[in-house]
Parts: sequence; structure tokens; C-alpha cells
Amino acid sequence: MFTKAISVAVPAFLALLISNISPVAAFPKISAVGNKFFTDEGKQFYIKGVAYQLISEDPLINTDQCKRDAKQMQDLGANAIRVYHVDPTGDHSGCMKAFEDVGIYLFVDLDDFETQIEQATPSWNETSFKAFSAILDEFVKYDNTAGVFVGNEVLTFAANKSDAAPYVKAAIRDIKTYRDSKKYRHIPVGYSAADIPELRPVLQNYLACGSKAIESADFFALNVYEWCGKSSYKGSGYADLQKNASDYNIPLFVSETGCRIPKPRTFDDQDAILGPDMADTWSGTIVYEWIAEENDYGLISYGPKVDPEKNPEALDGFPRSGTPTPVAPDYTNLKKHWATLSPTGVKSSEYTPSKKAPTCPSATVNGWVVNGDVPLPTLGQVLNRATATATATNSAATASATGKGAATGGREIAGMGVGLVGVMLGFVVWL
Repeated sequence: MFTKAISVAVPAFLALLISNISPVAAFPKISAVGNKFFTDEGKQFYIKGVAYQLISEDPLINTDQCKRDAKQMQDLGANAIRVYHVDPTGDHSGCMKAFEDVGIYLFVDLDDFETQIEQATPSWNETSFKAFSAILDEFVKYDNTAGVFVGNEVLTFAANKSDAAPYVKAAIRDIKTYRDSKKYRHIPVGYSAADIPELRPVLQNYLACGSKAIESADFFALNVYEWCGKSSYKGSGYADLQKNASDYNIPLFVSETGCRIPKPRTFDDQDAILGPDMADTWSGTIVYEWIAEENDYGLISYGPKVDPEKNPEALDGFPRSGTPTPVAPDYTNLKKHWATLSPTGVKSSEYTPSKKAPTCPSATVNGWVVNGDVPLPTLGQVLNRATATATATNSAATASATGKGAATGGREIAGMGVGLVGVMLGFVVWL
């Protein structure tokens, strides 16, 4: 009789127990829709982020340190980090969980010093593609991965050296194609640009233009150090940033900001980016940077400077782990701004994208050299400027006829004589 009572009671007890267990909610994933970011809960997402690169190799493999930093970032009011270099073979589960637990997303760069696209000698090769893909493979499994960068400040000088831009766009194309072929969720793929006035609006439009969506960036980000010390929305140049962005069709955000001179760092620009002046167009900001080191941008410190010979783990003498201690008054200044800035935006259910892709920029005399929506380099090709120059000296017909592995076919050089306006850049196969 006792046995029979147990057999009846146990299933009933289990049923009652299960009915009172709430399912664990999945962390809301980020996607790009039109010119905005949304969570899969339908809320518009605004970035309040910090650059996080404690060590040169990979800061996302030290779980204990990530837990300490994540808690401090929660106090700051951050909801995102940007990490520049990672090792795709490392175990990132502990750190990603630590940041997820406090509502923090990751924007991660796919390149490193060995695989980055260089403006001086542009190429997009199999080695870089495999390295980029490996990082995407690793971080796609984490719901709080918000986006990836295919490059950071690749174009940093002279608009007439902008022939590197198609290589950035080729990387975007191939990473998006790889992402889709693997049936991954549509993690946004974008680029982080240097704030160079002669390049900024043209490059911004070039990466979003074109008839093929697979070749266009999912977002465009800008490293901005214009609002320094006591300034204003108009005086800083931010009004010009907004003017150039008002009709942009993909999400924009500031991927680095925070002048260090003059001191203290006030972060007054946050009121513009996350306030009524810009929040309808821009999707937030990432402040440079978390850790105090030689460059003097840090928001926190892990202790006083030490002798690097006696403490080799402390690069340049600055400790790379430990209890994060806010740097005063910079940390508090930023925290105060973020505490008052909570733009809500629009719900995805009430939003219909209306911005059209910009027209691809034309080449200009002594300026931007990529003429319109030209065919992009294929994987394994490198720009040979010597070949292009020699060809231009001889005849316009030779470039497209003899350029080995010609990638662009129709890219034109501006700033030459009328008879050479149709010259096409030559490419050679990267072996």
C-alpha cells in the first residue's frame, strides 16, 4: 500500500515541480534592419560601449577577469564591448557568459596585424579569409555577439589611395556570403573607419552603395576624436557628421571616441550621440578605452605602474589584470552621462525601412579613385600599383587586356589627362 502511494505521488509531485519552473529566456540577439539595430524582442538597440583589449592576443579567455570587469562595466552603464584581437581556438564561453549575465554585447574585429587589409599594399587573400571565417565560426554561437568588423582604419591617408576600398568591400562580400552559406544568423558585418574629412563621406557611401546587397556593409562605424574639451554639437563638427548621415540606409555608430586632451575627459559628446541631435540616425557609441595604459585613455586601472622587467605580464609596466578601479574623474563623468541617456527609438513592428542605398561615388580629380559600382577583387588578388602606373604611361587599352587576374575591369583613375580617364587598375594573382 505504501509502495502504491509512492508510485502515484511521485509523478504528481514532478508534474507540479515542472509546472512551476519558468523557462530560461534566451539572450536577445541583435540584427540590422534598415538603418537601425534591433533585438529579436523588437526593441531598437543603442550602443553604450567600451573598447576592451587588456592584452594584445585575446582578453576573452580569462573568465575570472571578465567577471570582475563585467560587474564594473555594469556599474558604468555599458551594454557593449569592442575587442580588436581574439584567438578563435581559445575557450571564450566563460567570458561571453560573464558579459551576457550583465547584458553586455560584443562587437569583434575579424582581423589582426597579420591578416589585416593594408592600404599601402591592398590584398584580400585566402589566408585572411580563413582567419576571418574562423573567428566568425567561434563567436556566432554566442547570442551576445552583436556584430563583426572586417577592418579598422584601413584607409588612413590620401583619398587618391582609396583604391584599397574595394578590398574592404570584397571582404564584406565574402564574409557575408560565408555567413549565409553556413546558415548562421545574420550577424551584422561592417567596417570601422578613420575620421578623415576628405575620405569620410565618400567611403561611407561607397561601402553601402551598389546593386548587390551581399557586397554592401551591414553597418558603418567611425572612430571620432573631434569633441575635445569644452565644445558643442556645432563647434565640434558633430553637426557635419549628422548632416552626412541623415539619409544613410544602414546603421551608423561611433566605434571609438573620447579625447584625452584636455583633461579631464568630460564625454560631453555622449549627449549629442545618444540624445535628440543624433539618436534618430546614429546607433550609439563605443568609448576608448577600458584599461589604463601608456596612451592615457583608460577608464579603469588594475593598480599602480610596476617595473615591466620584474612583471613581464604588465605590458609597458601597466598591470593587465586584477580588481578594476575607476580612474577619477573620467569614469564618473562618463557614468553620469550614460545614466541620463536612454533613447528608446522605435519598435521593429512599427518600423519600415525607407532609406535607399546611396549612389556609388564617382572618381574625382586628385581625389577618390574608385569610379562608381565597379566589380570587386576576387579572393586571391592584390593591387599592383606599379603595373597600373606603367600601364597608364603607355595606353589605356593595355590595362584591361593584360592585367593578370584583373579584378575591377572598369575601375577608373581620376586626375590623369583626358585621354587616360578610362585607365583601369591592374591586379595580379596573390600566390
